[in-house]
Amino acid sequence: MCDEDSRVPTCYGLSSHDQVYAAVDAYDTHSTCIERDSAAIILLSDLDTEGFPIRHQRLTLEQAKVCIEWLANFHGHFMQDSPQVNWPKGLWKIGCYWHLGTREDEYQAMPDSSLKQSAHRLDALLNQTRFKTLIHGDAKVANFCFSEDSSRVAAVDFQYVGGGCGMRDLVYFIGSCLSEEECKQHHASLTRFYFLKLDQALINRCSAIMAKDIEREWRPLFAVAWADFQRFILGWAPDHHKNNGFSRYMTSQVIK
Repeated sequence: MCDEDSRVPTCYGLSSHDQVYAAVDAYDTHSTCIERDSAAIILLSDLDTEGFPIRHQRLTLEQAKVCIEWLANFHGHFMQDSPQVNWPKGLWKIGCYWHLGTREDEYQAMPDSSLKQSAHRLDALLNQTRFKTLIHGDAKVANFCFSEDSSRVAAVDFQYVGGGCGMRDLVYFIGSCLSEEECKQHHASLTRFYFLKLDQALINRCSAIMAKDIEREWRPLFAVAWADFQRFILGWAPDHHKNNGFSRYMTSQVIK
């Protein structure tokens, strides 16, 4: 369960069932087959009426920090030190919608390059960490709902939540809400802010896991996660605005 400091909608109920129906062959009206389809209904609370009615596409630094604090609290809540092989249960083994294991087509579409040659190594570095948590998996600014004054935030759209390194959430979020120049100027300070809030989150939960140990492992992976996302962009939409000078610079540093 998430706490108030990593607010999500309240789930009031879940109903799932199979739908069975007869399908008629369009070319043989005397032939039918039985088909089965699954349906699910999830009843969630309305975040608008709970005090989070505002949506943003771009953020100020202070607004971005509100979301980064949410990420730090969420990651701290579910932090694991060397989790068991079967963790997490009932979720994606690897969270994040753009990790290499789900993007073979995009990988094949990439032109040959040092990044393509390094893609599996980058993926392994992010997947084989000692410290893992649940990551949102699609932590873009559009999936955060803000209070009227943008001082509080809640998150939605957990299609890709699963285990992993929190740097994947952090780099994806920063790239989604700040300009190229802002990313260049402020990514280091925002990363420091994230680890400060992660430390506070672990202390508040009386966790035996030390934030300094997580930071020692994860901080170098910030740039790795950025390069890993650049790998996805180059295979998916190389003309996308996120394929910019800063992303190419970060990638080149990682490859070196």
